[in-house]
Amino acid sequence: MRKEDLVYRLLKRAEICRQIPGRKSVQEGSPDRIADLLEEEAANNINALTDALDAAILALDDWTNTYSPELCDENSVVETKN
Repeated sequence: MRKEDLVYRLLKRAEICRQIPGRKSVQEGSPDRIADLLEEEAANNINALTDALDAAILALDDWTNTYSPELCDENSVVETKN
């Protein structure tokens, strides 16, 4: 599952929660704690973790290119895959 799919599903679920007529928060027009958690915390944490992973991959690529350029050689990559 792609990150965007999960984030979209969390946002959609929060949106639906805010529209259910029988929910107390909807009846009172007050914030919905569950929807807020689903929408803000979960989606934000997924995005933050993905950003951290992207930064780690970039740092690893930089390190590899700087300290072990022989690992970046196309033949080495092919050998490692086999």
